[in-house]
Amino acid sequence: MLNTFTKSTLAATSLLAVTASFAAADGHGGPYAEYAGTTLVVNFPAHPHYDAVMQILPEFTKETGIEVEVDQLPYLKMRERQTLELAQDEGEYDLIGYVVFSKADYVYADQLENLAKYFMNPKLSDPNYDADDLIDGYVYNIGFAGGDRGYLSGKTGSLFGLPYGSETSVLGYRKDIFEKHGLEVPETYEEMLALACKIPELEPGMGGLSSRAASGHHAAHAFLLHLNPLGGAIFDESWNPVMNNAEGVAAAEALKTIVDCGPEGASTFGFGEALGAFLNGDTAMFLDTTIVAGQIDNPSKSKVVGKVGWALHPMGTERASQTGGFGIGIPANAENKDAAFLLMQWLTSKKGDKMVAMAGGNPSRFSTHADAEVNAKFPHMATFGEALKHADPDWRPIIPVWGKVNADLGTTLSKVLTEDLDIQEALDGVAERARGVMEEAGYYTWK
Repeated sequence: MLNTFTKSTLAATSLLAVTASFAAADGHGGPYAEYAGTTLVVNFPAHPHYDAVMQILPEFTKETGIEVEVDQLPYLKMRERQTLELAQDEGEYDLIGYVVFSKADYVYADQLENLAKYFMNPKLSDPNYDADDLIDGYVYNIGFAGGDRGYLSGKTGSLFGLPYGSETSVLGYRKDIFEKHGLEVPETYEEMLALACKIPELEPGMGGLSSRAASGHHAAHAFLLHLNPLGGAIFDESWNPVMNNAEGVAAAEALKTIVDCGPEGASTFGFGEALGAFLNGDTAMFLDTTIVAGQIDNPSKSKVVGKVGWALHPMGTERASQTGGFGIGIPANAENKDAAFLLMQWLTSKKGDKMVAMAGGNPSRFSTHADAEVNAKFPHMATFGEALKHADPDWRPIIPVWGKVNADLGTTLSKVLTEDLDIQEALDGVAERARGVMEEAGYYTWK
């Protein structure tokens, strides 16, 4: 319970206390009056979007009288802490931020509140919330469970969280390099891959495109970035592994081409190294998450400030980009669920979404991406909003056993990139082992 969450405990976990002076409880009317004076303890990731959230939380306290204390942790440590905390009978957290691939685990373990009863409650649910303005793919990817394929929308689905910190994949490119050599921004995969290998010839010492590739999660993530646009998938509709079909091979070949024509050391790059190469001017293109825009525009971190343009994820057989980022949900063992819902609703409202965008965060609403004031401050936001329209909520399967399949995929692909393991042979092995994982988990029970 909250009274056991001592100051020393908070300090030990790098707790950031967010407080603001507010009027007496009876000065807050409407839905907040009953909860003025409540203190919510929330768990958020140490992440650029949530750094922006920290800037706007005092306004929530000012408006509502509800105080918020934030336990902000690196997201892997956050996941470890949540795994322990959500299993307790009574939890310390009233609201949590969770990375998208945690959704299946938390919902399957009955650790997140179904949000239906909160949105049904006229004392809590804001009639002006406008849920239709939330970016569809992210609501489904981050918030829904029990629908199509068990983790998407559908007639049997329910909402367990809301997107907050929506990211998708976009192409960043060096405008100065492209202008110098008269290059066109690539619209298709064929054009992007050709440029990735042409640029090192035009600019000796410079890589074409910077990408994740390190063994494990990073290599798997990079492969998935290309798999959906090129028409592939991890499983078919009957959960048969199909990552080793022609489309899967094409995605792995695309990744190998990018790494082979990339900056020095590209085959070992994690996300930080891939971004670092672009920030340092060692590569002319970068294909990954929208969250990097703030760092690219930061002169204390970037050597390419003012030199970067943004374009949609190139077209393969279809226009598709990743759905990633974070959502927020109410733990089933939370103490202050109603007040936590009010905070969740405020943060993801049109007002809250615009406030966090202006503070440098990643908005989750169509209207925020189109907002004139937001675009005046961040000109890239309109392009990011257009990219989000094409984000595929099924670009990776959000199922409880995905971690096992993902780890094997990433480890095997690393051997393709570093040891020239035959791509078809490598993916055939992944598919065979994935079938065993799915068999053990019961995915073929009804055949």
